[in-house]
Amino acid sequence: MEPSLDQNVLEKPMYIEFPSLEYGTQIDGKLALNRWSATMTRGHAFPGAQAMLYAAGVPNKEMMKSAPHVGISTVWWEGNPCNMHLHDLGKAVKEAVQKQGMLGWQYNTVGVSDAITMGGEGMRFSLQTREIIADSIETVTCAQRHDANISIPGCDKNMPGVFMAAARHNRPFIMIYGGTIKKGYSKLLEKGVNISTCYEAAGAFNYGRLKAATGAGEKGRMPEDVMDELEQHACPGAGACGGMYTANTMATAIEAMGLCLPGSSSNPAESPAKMRECVKAADAIKICMEKNIRPRDLMTKESFENALVMTMALGGSTNGVLHFLAMAGTAEVDLTLDDVQRVSDKIPFLADLAPSGKYMMEDLFNIGGTPSVLKLLVAAGLMNGNIPTVTGKTLAENIKSFPSLPQDQVIIRPLDNPIKATGHLQILRGNISTGGSVAKITGKEGLVFTGKALVFNKEFELNAALDAGKIPHGENLVLVVRYEGPKGGPGMPEQLKSSAAIMGAGLTNVALVTDGRYSGASHGFIVGHVVPEAAVGGPIAVVQDGDLVTISAKDNTLSMDVSDEEIKRRLEAWTAPKSLVNRGVLAKYQALVGDASHGAMTDLF
Repeated sequence: MEPSLDQNVLEKPMYIEFPSLEYGTQIDGKLALNRWSATMTRGHAFPGAQAMLYAAGVPNKEMMKSAPHVGISTVWWEGNPCNMHLHDLGKAVKEAVQKQGMLGWQYNTVGVSDAITMGGEGMRFSLQTREIIADSIETVTCAQRHDANISIPGCDKNMPGVFMAAARHNRPFIMIYGGTIKKGYSKLLEKGVNISTCYEAAGAFNYGRLKAATGAGEKGRMPEDVMDELEQHACPGAGACGGMYTANTMATAIEAMGLCLPGSSSNPAESPAKMRECVKAADAIKICMEKNIRPRDLMTKESFENALVMTMALGGSTNGVLHFLAMAGTAEVDLTLDDVQRVSDKIPFLADLAPSGKYMMEDLFNIGGTPSVLKLLVAAGLMNGNIPTVTGKTLAENIKSFPSLPQDQVIIRPLDNPIKATGHLQILRGNISTGGSVAKITGKEGLVFTGKALVFNKEFELNAALDAGKIPHGENLVLVVRYEGPKGGPGMPEQLKSSAAIMGAGLTNVALVTDGRYSGASHGFIVGHVVPEAAVGGPIAVVQDGDLVTISAKDNTLSMDVSDEEIKRRLEAWTAPKSLVNRGVLAKYQALVGDASHGAMTDLF
């Protein structure tokens, strides 16, 4: 008899998983893999369920009684290249699952295109899709009593979303990354281009327009015909944004954790290798069921350390920090900002990948892909190769047969000649960010920046100032954008439009600080995730124009030259602004979400 929630609520306060069959149960001399679905499909206690399942496609009584149910969840929708091909990948997985004698049930969850919504109000809906994705997959897996799950994500928030769902349902699980997009090419610029090029070109285009309007004699640093061509050719097909932006950051990190097949994070979206991976996933999920390999067996402190190592070595996104904290929190693994800094202090930044470098994930695939990078890091003792993985083998065993990086390749620097001796992600604290903040400092811009604060209460205010040419060259400025945190946004929107416009306009005298987020495509002297955020009365709420702000990766501080007494006085006079939302999904998110230093989670525990 299946236990009731009342019987188990004190023993299992967070996650409810009631398999009908104990692991190792033999039925007709075979290991039973339908441990959860058997409640509905064996015997006649749920005849209505069986009737519905026959109608849905279960072919016969034997399959009804013994075949495991594998959910195949895609984050598919049309209108976004990162996700538009995932339904087809799911079909390939379903066919392979059924050839293994299992039942495959394909379904879908929602997402948001960060690149399409960037700079607009739609971006406020992006981060909360991570929670919706996790909620959706957890709901279907548990409600339908699936015995395993294969998730196929594509865009930025998709990977942590499916990962968090797996941590909740804790049933055999594999992630298949949808893969990276091909590189675009501009004939007019005679070089490779990508989505980030468009945003930075917009800054250059606007700067040129402003110069021409002042009679400076400059027709525009970025002609309109070039803008037209970029918009038409930057994204040539299916796949996630091609640099070491957030999607590829999360995919490479999860591969380093052992929750996807070797090469998943670097196999391009439209490659034969990606289709072969979809077929292999059916074999692997069966191994996970046979060996009872569960997500939380793989989601350990050691595997999260691997994720951080991979992110530092490849120059990954600041968003990775936010997601790792939420993923670990969901899996009940003790991971903190201090762990991020500790790993950053010891791992060299090696990869000449966009946004700070010139190569793309497609280029990395062509020299061996993620497995070859893992092989380097494991051999150097920088990464733990002994962690278990979804193949039933260790990470080191998985990558043993893959080639080492070629001697003449230039994408991954030698360990004795890194781009930066330590990681590019730095955790900063100080009288602006008493609860922590995340800086992306590659070293190319220097390690310390001091400038006068120029404050904006929303990102659109900064964008308007940039469009009007009101951010001057010359004197060092720290642009502070606040009320864009998880609660204040609400939704903690990314600010690639402004950061890219600054790069495109050549404003090298500018640094950025926000309680919101930056895109993985952002680069420059940028600090985000400031905690406490302005909306809850953090010190960032009372920074004033002209305050001298210092960002230091040398002593990991973010501070303003204002006394504690003055900050206290300003905070006492501060009044919280009225919320922008009072209903709908953003209002729910605003009410539940925690701070960025704990992953902006919405779990109630």
